[in-house]
Amino acid sequence: MSAANALLAAIHTRLTGDADLADLIGPAGVRDRLLPRPALPCIVFGDMETRDYSTATEAGEEHRLTLEVWSDAEGRREADAIADRVQVLLHDAPLVLASHELVNLTHIRTRTRRQPKSRLFSAELQFRAVTE
Repeated sequence: MSAANALLAAIHTRLTGDADLADLIGPAGVRDRLLPRPALPCIVFGDMETRDYSTATEAGEEHRLTLEVWSDAEGRREADAIADRVQVLLHDAPLVLASHELVNLTHIRTRTRRQPKSRLFSAELQFRAVTE
């Protein structure tokens, strides 16, 4: 398994294993893609970019990934609450990766907005991870 896939699997396990987050999004609220008629609220794995981050002595990769929170609530409060919980669960989390080691996982930023066409609220959380 590649380091990127191992990282995504570990993040999925961390998010789906949290009772407080499950109370906010339901048991099937973490998805790989946004379905045409999704049950909301939900968390969707967004873009991920992986780059070589090797040193002279160690092989490594840097991963920049986005998690999207989608909500059909009237205001942004629900999306913000879910995004806050995701940040707490993942920032500096000691995730165990299959066949790789996570050096760090850092929350970079969160951006919330109302989508103009669908009128849904979304929150995009960006993270940076380094694996060896």
